[in-house]
Amino acid sequence: MMDFAAITALLSVCGVISGIIIGWSGRTRAVRQDTKEEARSDAMARADIEYIKRGIEDIKHEQRAQGKRFDELAERVTRLEESQKSMQKRVDHFEKAKGRD
Repeated sequence: MMDFAAITALLSVCGVISGIIIGWSGRTRAVRQDTKEEARSDAMARADIEYIKRGIEDIKHEQRAQGKRFDELAERVTRLEESQKSMQKRVDHFEKAKGRD
């Protein structure tokens, strides 16, 4: 039979080996969780960036539309000014003709 010291040494070796195995599995589990968390945060950051990019594209599109509306309005104002000028000439001509009578 084995003596007490040999049994104690064997139990100590078994304890150390099981501690190493448990520690290694805990470390592996922590690494996997860290990897999952990093992947999750990267995915959220990418989604946020895509959301911001779409918002910027929407703003650019709206800005182009506003520019087009502004150009159209400026053209209408120019036509109205020309029409008003023409009308003023006719009114002046009419008043001159009326004054002669």
